[in-house]
Formats: sequence, C-alpha cells, structure tokens
Amino acid sequence: MDVKAYIASGILELYVAGALSPEEILEVQHYALQYPQIQKEIEAIENAVLQLTEAASPKMPENGFAKIKEEIDDVIPFTPEASKSSGTTWGSYLGWAASVLLAVGLFWLYTENNKLKNQIELTNQEKQSLEDILSDTQAEITSKKMLLQEIRDKDVSVIALGGQTISPSSYAKAYWNKEEQKVIIDAQGLPEPPEGFTYQVWSLKLDPLTPTSLGLLDDFASQDNKLFTLENSNESEAFGITLEPEGGSETPTLEQLYTLGAVGV
Repeated sequence: MDVKAYIASGILELYVAGALSPEEILEVQHYALQYPQIQKEIEAIENAVLQLTEAASPKMPENGFAKIKEEIDDVIPFTPEASKSSGTTWGSYLGWAASVLLAVGLFWLYTENNKLKNQIELTNQEKQSLEDILSDTQAEITSKKMLLQEIRDKDVSVIALGGQTISPSSYAKAYWNKEEQKVIIDAQGLPEPPEGFTYQVWSLKLDPLTPTSLGLLDDFASQDNKLFTLENSNESEAFGITLEPEGGSETPTLEQLYTLGAVGV
C-alpha cells in the first residue's frame, strides 16, 4: 500500500470530520492500526481541529448550562426584561453556530493546504525523476559520441570477424588502435550467451598458434550497443571470440569458437 498517497487523498480529514460511511470508517481504523504513519496523521488532524475550534469559539460562562436549563424548564413572561434576556441567549447560540462554521471553514483550508503541499512534493519528485533521466541520457549520448570518435580514428584498424562452424551466422568487428593499445569489439552479431556462460576475446599469433586472453564481454545482455573496450598490447595477427564458462578460461575452447578474423585481411 502507498501510505503517502493514501494520506494525500484527503480521506483522513473526512474521517476526523465524521463524513465517511461506516465501511470507510472501519477501513481507516484498520489502516491506522497497521500503519503508524496513518495513526500519527489522524492525531495531527484532530489536534489541529481542536486548536482551531478553541481559538474561534466564544467562552461559555460558568453558569451557562444552568441558564440554558432555566430557558428550557421555565416559561418566561413576555416582558421587556424577558425579551432582553432571551436575546442574549439567542446571541450566544448564534455565536456558537458561527464558531462551528468558522472551524469547518478553517478545517477545509487546512485540508486544502495539505493537498497542495502533497501536490507540490509530488511535482518536485517528478521533476527530479525527469532530471535524472535527462542526465543519464546526456551521459549515454556523450559516451556514444566518444566511441564513434575512437572507431573513426585514422589509426584504427578494422578487422571483420566471421562466423565459424558452431554459429555460421554470427559476426563481429574489432576496432584496434595499436598506438593506444586498445581494441573495441562490436559484438552486435553474436547471439546472447546461455546462462552460466560468457564470451571471451582472444588475441592470436598464428605461427605457432598462440592465444592471449584480452578479456570477457561481461553484462552482454544489459549492454544495448554491444560495444566493449578492451586493452590489447599484443602484436595481434588475428582476433577470435569463444563461448566460455562464466569467469573465462585460460585457453580458448576451440569447439566453441564463434567468430574469427585475421588482421590485414
């Protein structure tokens, strides 16, 4: 349950005002027992109403109830003095009625003010969320621009890696900057590895065949552009990508060779 949304709905104010159905009252009482925040908010609303009522209501004289009883029990003759006394009593009644109306009005203002505060808080949260999304998007755009610049560098050699026996339709590209000793692998043409496995990139010397691991293509599924940057200080003659158990292998599993490509071909 979203407690903040429930509090912001205004149902607690209606509960304190006694304007809910019996079923709704039971629901509020149930949630108040279950969620301390709701009980605390109910108590805060009740205290606010009591304070508003005490501040707005006229004080009843100490003998006020006795006078009201006399008014009820006794028949007052129609005399100028009696009329004056009766007028005073009705004035007191009107004062009480006015104070109740004032308390209701102030209570309504209190409720609307709380709703406005909650709306402002929600708007601020939505604004922050949009700012976070914008910041992430800008960072992603910047990262892609940097990758494009690296790939298009004049010192970069592009090596096409074709599919092998286990997966003829697979393909990849290696963008090797020998000066900066790094290679960017575009693995868009590789299928997602099965659970418990990962792709491993190898730098190869061909005569004799000597493989050197350049690293793993971790987080393959979550990497949208499938571009991976790896360090490569080797005198590579070819690049290959194999499927290995998670954590990688010391030597390539040739039966799981997905792509292979020679430098300069």
